[in-house]
Amino acid sequence: MAKPARPGASKKKKGPTVGSGGQGRQALEGRGPTPKAEDRTWHPAGKRKAAKDRLDSVRSRTGRPAPGGKPSGATSTSGGPRSAKKSGDAEILSGRNSVLEALRAKIPATTLYLAARVEMDDRVKEALGLATKRGIPVLEIMRPELERLTGPDSVHQGIAISVPAYQYKHPLDLVEAAAKRNEAALIIALDGVTDPRNLGAIIRSTAAFGGHGVIVPQRRSVGVTAAAWKTSAGAAARTPVAMAPNLTQTLKQLKSEGLFILGLDGDGDVSLPNLELADQPIVIVVGSEGKGLSRIVTETCDAIVSIPISGATESLNAGIAASVTLYEVARRRSLA
Repeated sequence: MAKPARPGASKKKKGPTVGSGGQGRQALEGRGPTPKAEDRTWHPAGKRKAAKDRLDSVRSRTGRPAPGGKPSGATSTSGGPRSAKKSGDAEILSGRNSVLEALRAKIPATTLYLAARVEMDDRVKEALGLATKRGIPVLEIMRPELERLTGPDSVHQGIAISVPAYQYKHPLDLVEAAAKRNEAALIIALDGVTDPRNLGAIIRSTAAFGGHGVIVPQRRSVGVTAAAWKTSAGAAARTPVAMAPNLTQTLKQLKSEGLFILGLDGDGDVSLPNLELADQPIVIVVGSEGKGLSRIVTETCDAIVSIPISGATESLNAGIAASVTLYEVARRRSLA
């Protein structure tokens, strides 16, 4: 007599287990040999290979590309009209060199301020003459009032000027400016630099070593403020600064225009003395002192360049790193 099943138990008899039929065989076979480093697009060696292939393609092309970076006869990929962006409210620019350079560059200033009984050296006399010639109002005020206008930490040297909000260029304007000068583009881009003194120093170095401009991101970055004007010693009046709504997308766009993107980092895989791209249209990306280059910007670069320094110094600040790199690129180009 059959034994009754326990309540709730399934009455269906379990049959033989069906085999896998080789469904997992492919997973057990492995993924094959590990690709070489140069075949991995995210690996530094892969980036070097991609940059070298691009460089070889440029050099072997029958029609030499325009020095600005865009091949001759090619159309722009800017995707529509460009408009300059403003930095915000008017700025008070102080210091004799900065004020004089701004007036020489015909910046549309609104008012020139002179401290009462200021020492009239050649710079002050020339600034006063230029302002008078252009019809810019000149106000003589007491030093406490001038200090209130320029800020307690500003060294105004007895002179200041009110300038309108800075008019930023479009990044592609910098490339076109290089092409008009029949030169290979040399542009500095800032990634997370927030100190206006660093921006001013970089603008000054860019002007000194033949650069064609500086790019700053729209967010989480310093803009062209009075402090940046001051540190640039007037170079901001003759060196254009462009604003990028999205730095990564702008760098990719400049890549499509024929420029090579070089990031600066102490752990870079290419040493600055061994840089082979100095004679090509390039963008040098400088990161912040604390965090360096962001991950997504690093992945966009064609190469990460390091500056050899002694072990006693851990790192260089953004302004000095940019200056050293600009000098080396200018030196190599002068020998080409």
